[in-house]
Order: sequence, then structure tokens, then C-alpha cells
Amino acid sequence: MVLVVFWILDPQLGLAENETEDAPTMDEVVVTATRTEMPSEKAGGSSVTVVTAEDIEAKKQATIEEVIRGVPGLDINSNGGPGTQTTIFIRGADPKNTLVLVDGVMFNNPSTTSRQANIADLTVDNIERVEVVRGPQSVLYGTNATAGVVNIITKKGQGKPTVYAGLEGGSFNTWRGYAGTSGALKDFNFAFSASGIQTEGFSTANAGNDRIPHEGNTSENDGWKNASLSGNFGYDITPNFDLTAVFRYMNAEVELDDFNFVDGYGGDRFFLGFMSPAEPNGLKEARDDTGQFTGKFNVHNVFLNDLLDSNLYYEQSNHKREVFDNDGNESYDYEGRIMDVGWQGDFSFGDIHVLSVGAGYWKEDMESRSDGIQDVNATIGSLWAQEQAFLLDDDLVLVGGVRLDHHDRYGNEPTFRFAPAYTISKTQTIFKGSIGTGFRAPSLFELYSAFGNPNLEPERSRAWDLGFEQRVFERKVHFGATYYDSIYENRIDWDPGILIPGAPFPGGYNQVPGDTTINGVEAFLGWSPLTELHMMLNYTYTHTEDPNGEQLIRRPRNKVYFNIRYRPTGKWALNLDYFWVDERRTFETAGDKDGNPVEMLDPYHLVNLSASYDINRYFQIYGRVDNVFDEFYEEAWSNATPGLSAYLGLKFNY
Repeated sequence: MVLVVFWILDPQLGLAENETEDAPTMDEVVVTATRTEMPSEKAGGSSVTVVTAEDIEAKKQATIEEVIRGVPGLDINSNGGPGTQTTIFIRGADPKNTLVLVDGVMFNNPSTTSRQANIADLTVDNIERVEVVRGPQSVLYGTNATAGVVNIITKKGQGKPTVYAGLEGGSFNTWRGYAGTSGALKDFNFAFSASGIQTEGFSTANAGNDRIPHEGNTSENDGWKNASLSGNFGYDITPNFDLTAVFRYMNAEVELDDFNFVDGYGGDRFFLGFMSPAEPNGLKEARDDTGQFTGKFNVHNVFLNDLLDSNLYYEQSNHKREVFDNDGNESYDYEGRIMDVGWQGDFSFGDIHVLSVGAGYWKEDMESRSDGIQDVNATIGSLWAQEQAFLLDDDLVLVGGVRLDHHDRYGNEPTFRFAPAYTISKTQTIFKGSIGTGFRAPSLFELYSAFGNPNLEPERSRAWDLGFEQRVFERKVHFGATYYDSIYENRIDWDPGILIPGAPFPGGYNQVPGDTTINGVEAFLGWSPLTELHMMLNYTYTHTEDPNGEQLIRRPRNKVYFNIRYRPTGKWALNLDYFWVDERRTFETAGDKDGNPVEMLDPYHLVNLSASYDINRYFQIYGRVDNVFDEFYEEAWSNATPGLSAYLGLKFNY
């Protein structure tokens, strides 16, 4: 599989005008692909995209979802305006097959329907980079990593302590304030940030969609509030012994609209909700309150004259959600927790190979007063090993691993992965590939909720990919392509035709009979004709097919992303993002106000612009314009997306 490093870097970005920094001459260090700090050219056949701090800084966006939308093979889907549920599809697989990590800690919520991750409230504060690894990663990360992994890595403090603060505002009466500090004091390093966002938003039920009823029922703005804290702290006890603690906390509130599944469209309010006509004159107090926390404590030692690098860790994530109806009454609540404790040892044998071994104990639990779920849980014990071999002067890299998970309900689940890469040094051509299997245990909600099915079996997958990448013209041009193919067995999905005893209406979770197949192509072209000018073009083709031959919902078959970044002077920086997204199949019950079915969402173009100007070494003014051409589009039928909008901010650094 092609290793795609999303390296569009201006070496002076964010620096004062009288400071300089040498441009990098080799690819950066990545962690997620092998669970070891390794230069990207030694990561084997893994398909990795790195969104750097410089990428994030240039785009001037506030949330993670906005800065990773251009990654090849990755689709972001939101259920409406800011703060509404937002999920990730990797290589056409379901969101539940993507494992989202924050500093290596599982962010997927064990109390959601399919243990998927909702990334709507993840802001860019204190983020060093985002690593996206495509393809099955169960060998290293266990359940839920069957399609790939997104790892959000926070900054580590270094050098002289610095502080920053900023304020921005713009469309939809949006305001954002943020501040942070980082640095090192002798043996102690720290990086801490805090931010708050508040917006009036717009109606989630799309006021611009003339195929759904309005008459006051799409008139209410649905706002979002978010407060986030992030910290990364380390202490070096000795040169070979250090401690690290990281955490991230988010508290958010988003206003919601109803959705009538019978008629198949959204509205501000439906009388009594699910199967009733719209009631636009009633109260509209629906909202979703969430609190999410991830934390990790790591003990790192180096033994035996650098032969063994040891990490003993404890990880915790907590998710709490309360949903209120239009009358302001709590309609349901869910609380989920994940605990992971383990050890990883990396044995380095010179420059020839690294053998990594690990053991872990993982536990998830959830409860819901409204759904009658009382502290159900599941546990997995794991053993895994991975070999990284560097042969022929590092031109041949072999990465392979095996894992054995023991689930307390399903017993032993083995997985494997092999990912070689070969470089022709003379032409700077790299050939890559990988093959592996994946395992995903059913979620607690799929098993134990009112619509749960205790007879569900684990999902299993197998996948392979093959590709190349090439650098030419003194490394100013970088391009590559990859073909991938995957099969998902025992896929779990909503089945409207089954009857679950005690369920309030028909339907429930069931195994899809037969195989779901997905294949496609990821291609990229990067060009840096000048030190100040960088361009990147990504194309993704995704073909999905369920056992009935139908395309999976919300997956575009074709997608194009184009980025230009230009820094004409040491003070100015400009960035343009262009997206073209093909039509997508919507859910089966989608319909319009006349009762006509809606099968496909229209394709769309989207252009975002951003710019910044360094007033002096302490102050920067910046702005961005999203959806420059005011394109009408929907990511979910009848749910609105932002039109033309603009934001202006001021940032202070010291």
C-alpha cells in the first residue's frame, strides 16, 4: 500500500519574520502504523497520511473533522450543523470499523449504537498532528480497527515556555476563544490548552431544501456550545526512566431537530415524535448534552543498554450523553467507559530489526436508565507480536505481526498482518503492499439494548492492497497510487424486518447474510515548484457492494481534493481547499413531502479559503471563508450544511 505523507509544509509558517528554519529533507516520524517511533520510510507497506500542525495552522479551522476531510480514502459525514453527530468512513467501511484514538487512547464510545466515534466535539487545540492509517489494524489495536485507525496526537512541551491566546468570530454569531502554554523546565515538560466555542448555528432541518415541508418547521436555529481542555505532561526521572500523563476533556451542548422516519425527512418538531405530523408551533427545546474524557498514564523505561524500550500504560475514556426532547424533558441517557491496561516492549537489534511484543487487558461497560441497561460489560485479554526488519541497506522493509484476543463472550480471535515495502534507490521508486485480517466484537448496544440481539457473532474482515509512490525532479514532485480490496463477513446492521420482544417498534440489529465487498483506488500528486508554493491533489475511487449488490449508504464513489498553499512573503500565508464529492446513496426510508422516495444525494463542489498576516512577532490576524460559492449540499438527507460563511480572528504569541 502506498505510504502517503501529507507534507505540504512552509518552513516559516507561524514564525516571526526574522526567524528561519531549514526545510525538512526526509519524511517525518510516525507512530500509529507500527506502534513505534519510526521514520515514515521505514513503516513498511502501511498506508499512512499525516496531517501536521502546519497543515492545521494553515486551514484555520476549529475542529478535527474539517482538517482531515481531504485525506485519501477517508469520508466525513455529519448529520447537520456544528456539533451534530459526525463519523468517519475509511475505505468505504462503516464508521464502527474505524478506530479513533486520542494520544493512543480509544475515543470510540462504548455506549453508542455500534461503538463508533463521534468526532464533532474534537477541536484542534493542542494538536501536534493527526495520523491516519488505512487498512486492517487489528493486530496492533484489536477490535474496531478493521478498516483503519485515526490517531490524534497532542503536542509535547519543549524549549522555553511560551503562551498564546486568540479570539475569533464570524457567521451564525459564532465566537471562539482559546489559550494555551507549553514548554520545558529542567526535567519537566508540559503543554496545556483551553478553548470555548459558541454559535447560534442554523436549522438542522434544511430550510433551503424545497422538497421537505417548511411552514415554520425549519425556522429555528440549532446552536452549539463546546468547552475543551487538553494537557500533556512529562517528567524525566533519569535519562532512561520517564513518566507521561495526557488528558482531554470536552463538554458540549448541541440543539437538535426531530426526524420523522416514516416520512423520511427532518423538522423542528414532530407531534409526539416518531410517527406523527409536524407541530411547528410547539416548544423546540431538543438538545444533546455530552461530556467526554480520555486520559493516559505511561511509565517508560530503557533497559539492557538500549536493547529494550518498555512502556507500561493505563488508559481510560468516559462518555456521558443526555438527550432532551422538544419539551425539555430527558428522553434518554447513555454512559460508557473504556479501561485499557497493558505493556509493550520493543527489542531493538541494531539497525537490522525491531521486535515488539505486547499484552493488554481491555474492558468496556455501559449503562442507560432510559433504555433499561444496567452496567453491562465485556472484556478482552490480548497478546501480540510484531517484527520490523530492515534489509538491503533499508531498501527492503518487512513488517509483520500476529495477535490473539480472548473475548469473554466469544473466546479466542486470532488476527495477522504482513506489510512489506521495497525501494529502488536509483529511481526513488517505492513499491508497497499489505495483507491482513480484522476482528470487531458486537457493541454492548447491539447486544443488550431494546433493539439488541444476543445471538450476534463478531464481524471479521480480510483485506489486501498494493501500490507505489515516486519522487522526481529533485523531490519536488511526489505521486503515487494504490488499489485496495476488502471483504467483511458477518457484518452487523439495522434490520427493519425483525421483531425484538419488548422493543417499542419493529426492527433491530442483525447479521447481514453473505459478504460485503469493497474495493477502490487512492491516488495523489504533490508538487512544490517553489519554496513558497505547495500543491496537493488527491483522488479516491470507492466501490461498495452489500450481499444484495447495493451500494452502501453515504459513500461517494468518486472524490477529489485539491490544496494550494502559498506564502508570498514572510508575513502573509494563503490556503485554498477544493472538494468535489460524487453522489451518495441515502437510507431506504428517505422521502420527500410528496411521498416520493429519495435514493441519492446530489454531488457537490466546495471551496474554502484562509489567510493570515503576521503583524509582528507577537500578533497575527487571520480569516477564512468557507463554501465560497455558497454551494447547496447535504451529507444526510434533509439535514442542512453551512452556506457561505466568514470568520476573522486575532492570535497572540509570546
